[in-house]
Amino acid sequence: MDDSTLFARYTGINTSLIAHIVISSDNILESCSGSRIASLAVSMINSYLTVYGVPDKSLLTNDEFVLAGITIVITLILYYFLMGKGHVKKRRRLAADLKIAQEKVHFLEDRLMLFQVNDEEKKGGDIRIFMDGAFDMMHYGHMNAFRLARSLGTHLIVGVNSDKSITQCKGPPLMNDDERLSMVKGCRFVDEALPECPYVMNAEYLDYIIKEHKIDYVIHGDDPCIVDGKDVYEAAKNAGKYQSIPRTEGVSTTDIVGRMLLMNKDHHYNSSSANKSLDGNTLLCEQSKFLTTSRMLRLFSAGMKSPKSGMKVIYIDGAWDMFHCGHIAILEAAKKRGDYLIVGIHGDAVVNRERGYNLPLMNLHERVLSVLGCKFVDDVLIDAPQLITPQMVQSLNINEIVHG
Repeated sequence: MDDSTLFARYTGINTSLIAHIVISSDNILESCSGSRIASLAVSMINSYLTVYGVPDKSLLTNDEFVLAGITIVITLILYYFLMGKGHVKKRRRLAADLKIAQEKVHFLEDRLMLFQVNDEEKKGGDIRIFMDGAFDMMHYGHMNAFRLARSLGTHLIVGVNSDKSITQCKGPPLMNDDERLSMVKGCRFVDEALPECPYVMNAEYLDYIIKEHKIDYVIHGDDPCIVDGKDVYEAAKNAGKYQSIPRTEGVSTTDIVGRMLLMNKDHHYNSSSANKSLDGNTLLCEQSKFLTTSRMLRLFSAGMKSPKSGMKVIYIDGAWDMFHCGHIAILEAAKKRGDYLIVGIHGDAVVNRERGYNLPLMNLHERVLSVLGCKFVDDVLIDAPQLITPQMVQSLNINEIVHG
């Protein structure tokens, strides 16, 4: 028995296959080495090496160049399949862990604020918070700022900057004084709203606000507010009355205007049946603790309760896109017709099918938050159906359906 047969027998490797691979690779190497591209590349490299004094015997050959290139390619391919995918998975895991950590930090920040407030209340009494701003095109980011500010005390007073002062500092607002004041007054987290507040508070005005309304703290977001090189809240900081709150991520007036201009549907939410009950209806107060899409929904719906027996339940539905003072007015009128107001909010697909273009400008969850922020709303029906069925009326104990 010859050596090659013994090798194949004990190793299980086909020697003829190995020979074929070796011959084929040699042919490929020879073909690449003799190519015009390889010769040109080697010639250019050697010309540079010669200039820098490399001896002729050490210059690069075509075979060496091709072998080096093949080795690099094979190494990169092996690295990608052996290590690269692992790195991608690790990055994804780290990104997921970071997101969870951020949510935990936000949750702990809210809990800390509540504990601080409880401690102060136990010590005795009212903690009055003042917050001011333009609140133009008011959205759920503003409402969340009110919620955070309110959590630092027991009474929230919001000053609404006047048209004149806003125009002087940053240009004319889109909504006038009355419209912006109406939006602030309609927010469930606001106890009192003050009109004609100056955009830049000087020491005299701050002193007046603190004494007149017995303010304990002046609150603003943690983003800087500079006008003409001057900190708008310098007077409050100097008086030791200033506290900051984290800015609501993911929404801004600039972002909303951008959606108007881009005319795409990237901001829309793809509804699913994951948040619906067996009969197809979902009340947020009954399901909020199970929502995984947005922690903010749980915070905005805190304290919501189901209607008591004997209450007159009113139902009104709509898109509620770009929530504005007209919406506030109709919800107030609807609430006056009964004891408990449920607001149905249509899904993005339904609104887009009816109105076209890139509407709604605010996605379903953003519109839910906006409606939840209204003080006249007792609960919301997420992704409400267009057709109101007898089963839905019975399920939600609706006594009266109203429409604008």
